[in-house]
Amino acid sequence: MAAVGAIALLTLIPLGVVVALALTPQSDVWQHLWRYVLPRVLANTALLMALVAAGVLLIGVPLAWLTTLYEFPGRRVFAWALVLPLAFPAYVLAFVQMGLFEFAGPVQSAIRAVFGSSRWFPEIRGSLWGLTLALVCAFYPYVYLLARSAFLTQGRRAMEAAQSLGHSATGAVLRVAVPMARPWIIAGLALVLMEVLADFGAVAVFNFDTFTTALYKAWFDLHNLGAAAQLAALLVLVVLLLIAAEQRSREAQRYHTAASRQGRIALRGRARWGAFAACAAVLAVAFVVPMVQIVAWSLSVWREDLDERYWGFAWNSLQLALATASITTVLALLLSWLRRLHADAGTAWLVRLAVIGYAFPGVVLAVGVFVPIAWLDDQLLPLLRPLGYEGLTLLKGTLATMLLALSARFVAVAHQATDSAMQRISRSQEDACASLGLTTGQTLRRLHLPLLRTGLLSGFLMVLVDVMKEMPITLMTRSFGWDTLAVRVFQLTTESLWDQAALPALAIVLVGLLPVALLVAQTERQPTSTAAPHDDTHA
Repeated sequence: MAAVGAIALLTLIPLGVVVALALTPQSDVWQHLWRYVLPRVLANTALLMALVAAGVLLIGVPLAWLTTLYEFPGRRVFAWALVLPLAFPAYVLAFVQMGLFEFAGPVQSAIRAVFGSSRWFPEIRGSLWGLTLALVCAFYPYVYLLARSAFLTQGRRAMEAAQSLGHSATGAVLRVAVPMARPWIIAGLALVLMEVLADFGAVAVFNFDTFTTALYKAWFDLHNLGAAAQLAALLVLVVLLLIAAEQRSREAQRYHTAASRQGRIALRGRARWGAFAACAAVLAVAFVVPMVQIVAWSLSVWREDLDERYWGFAWNSLQLALATASITTVLALLLSWLRRLHADAGTAWLVRLAVIGYAFPGVVLAVGVFVPIAWLDDQLLPLLRPLGYEGLTLLKGTLATMLLALSARFVAVAHQATDSAMQRISRSQEDACASLGLTTGQTLRRLHLPLLRTGLLSGFLMVLVDVMKEMPITLMTRSFGWDTLAVRVFQLTTESLWDQAALPALAIVLVGLLPVALLVAQTERQPTSTAAPHDDTHA
């Protein structure tokens, strides 16, 4: 239990620092926040979350239903292709859509060519509709995947029973299928809301103030770490409320179904082409058009921009991702193994706490790690001066600081893949090893590690790609001039250099396609019957 507790401190210390700062507020900081900051960011964040929630539900659930129960042209392709927008970080979709829809972009240029004027076209810069569109396109796959998983378990029997009672096909969907899938849908929606709450890059591109941008401005523009910490504490509170609401909704209702997947209903006439058009339109807006646009922009600038600087950005991203993935994979293995050895409730709770970091925005963990690191620097530097150390900082802005914050956030990703593989190892296999006289360490080496190889590799790759795409933690904890591909995208988009930002963005998206491919392969192999989802380490 002590080892699990030590790993949990990786997450608990940053969160504890943020909470401690919130419990000892500075009166002048709170006065400023309540008067000038909080009313606006609270309203903006709540409105954005509501609009994105409505958007992902209106897109994700119907698409999941169409690709699960009905047969129409292109269904097999759409079933997996609609997951592809997960490869795009939200900030990439944001700046691509900004470039497409701004006054000088191709959309308004085409409108002026046809109609002579585009004055009636709504302004994209600073707009809520543009930001909502970008975030819905980026996050609807969460709801789509989980809703599709739920619908796959239902088969057609429940629908046929509802229709035999006089309900139309649409009525059967609304009264039977969707209510039965509610736990999955709520779980997907909770993930989306946490992503919206944590997003920094997309809202920064659209210059729309939310909690995360207010926190960043308090730290870097106002140089007020206290105000940043107070905002981070409020973010922690909101996330905890979201987690509690999601868990309560799943505990309140249980849905069990043993229906097997049956033949799909073949759509006829206009309905089949309507289903095709709906899926094609979403895929085009969320993936195809942005992908074509960033490729076109990249081709227009790569000769001038692809120099040794970009290899430096790529190397910084890669070494940060490799180091974080290695650390989190080892920690995930230890957590799963120790949890297997100790089945008591205390260890289970410590494991949950150790992996809760993924639920919190990166800006919160950045603040929570930076504050104690800065304090430690202040304590150590006076002791090192007499020994000849002349640096202004010791730990701030170092790779170690970034690794602490990134590991706290992404250990949950590695743990999910590793623990899933651990659950497939039966107790009888471990008993057989014990009967042969193998020690605990020998059992780990000769039984667990070989069988966990796929899970460990999957977790490693998932963390690798997540860190390649990650922006706020790296942006806020790096040393000056130490840039990654994601940071480079942020720097260029703040200057509206969309075509130049496309080159590093394209590299991030191509890397991001790897876990999406793994996810698609996994969902295609999923079982056809299951109970309501339950995840003790929800993030």
